[in-house]
Amino acid sequence: MATNETSYAAHTRALLRLGLPLVGSSVAGFLIHMTDTVMLGWYDVTALAAAVIATSIWFIIFVVGAGFGNALLPLVAEAVEQGDMIRARRVTRMALWWSAIYGVLGVAAMWWSEALLLAIGQTEVIAAEGQKYLRIASWGLFPAMGANALRCYLSAQNLTAVQLWITLVALVMNALVNYMLIFGAWGAPELGIEGAAIASVFTVALQVIVLGLYAQWKLPEVALFQRIWRTDPDAFKEVFKLGLPIGLTSFAEGGLFAASSIMMGWIGELELAAHGAALQLTALMFMFHVGMSQAATVRAGNAFAHRDERQLRQISLTAIGIAIFFGILVVAIFVTIPGPLVSLFIDPDEPARDVVIQIGIGLMIVAALFQFVDSAQIIALSLLRGVQDTTVPMWLAMISYWVIGVPASYVLTFTWGLGPVGLWLGLSVGLGMAALLLGWRFWGHSVRIARAT
Repeated sequence: MATNETSYAAHTRALLRLGLPLVGSSVAGFLIHMTDTVMLGWYDVTALAAAVIATSIWFIIFVVGAGFGNALLPLVAEAVEQGDMIRARRVTRMALWWSAIYGVLGVAAMWWSEALLLAIGQTEVIAAEGQKYLRIASWGLFPAMGANALRCYLSAQNLTAVQLWITLVALVMNALVNYMLIFGAWGAPELGIEGAAIASVFTVALQVIVLGLYAQWKLPEVALFQRIWRTDPDAFKEVFKLGLPIGLTSFAEGGLFAASSIMMGWIGELELAAHGAALQLTALMFMFHVGMSQAATVRAGNAFAHRDERQLRQISLTAIGIAIFFGILVVAIFVTIPGPLVSLFIDPDEPARDVVIQIGIGLMIVAALFQFVDSAQIIALSLLRGVQDTTVPMWLAMISYWVIGVPASYVLTFTWGLGPVGLWLGLSVGLGMAALLLGWRFWGHSVRIARAT
């Protein structure tokens, strides 16, 4: 018993040491996007509603391609644990290749986004403003994809603290440029939603440059960027095979929330604004689980490199315990002070402020309900990725989110007449099913992949 307690304590320390800087980096990175939302909410409710839809589309396009970078977490972690830095370099280079190839497709999709926004039922004003944002923000897709791949490359080698500092600097820069360009401060033109998009592109470009310089300086022996133009068919295929299912799984989950924003837009502009504020708050808290899940993937990848099932089980239980503890804290916050949190996003002089806040309060209460299932599904996904099991989990996620979650949201909202609250209850159903199916996949099958032979 003492050995197990010592082992679990050691795993807790290792996960927190690796994960907390990633949590901080994820929170700071999300605050960059939240800054856009808050400042646009102060600027104009219509701009806020358009930004909610536009950033949802940007994020959906991003997460699919980000799967290639995210594949580096288990691949590089395994290679490093086995002392094979050549393989770590090869897969990282090809992840950067795939990120660049996908970036071309993503820009094209965002350039003609107004027709898409109209097709999914948004008003002409929201569609036009959303396309303004996306046409500029699309150019940030290339540096965002590259930055994601470099973060995963560094994280798999336990180099996480620097990512926090880089992201914090980017957060400050983004806030300053946002304020300057949205409101026309310090002699700059008042660009509104377009100013927010320009600030985002500037910020992410700064990040990828600094991350690349750091990776080269910290690990010069890897020679990551030397002859990066050379093809590597085997590594190219390996990254694609693991990364595409990861990206499509993220698309399925992100699509669930994007669909919720679209359906909320069908209800009304004020409901969409409240939804955007509540979604930002929920996603901010979710960044803790994002950071810790990345740490869990790396730790699971280390155990997988040695085919150590016992260690993998201990790492998994430790990650789940940490997630439950944080979930309890979030529930307490959401239930006790929902109104003041939502009000942060609405201009005090906005005529519809009280209505938007009241709608947002109801959504925050529902958000408290799905904290545990949301954290459970991402931890299960991260552990599955750690043992490089991604294809079956992709299908389980798609079933959970789209066959169950989206229809549940529609029925509860429009058929049963529960309105915005019903839509969020449907999200809870989809996330809960994902937690059950993915947990069953890991504990019933995938954990045994690491069994020593």
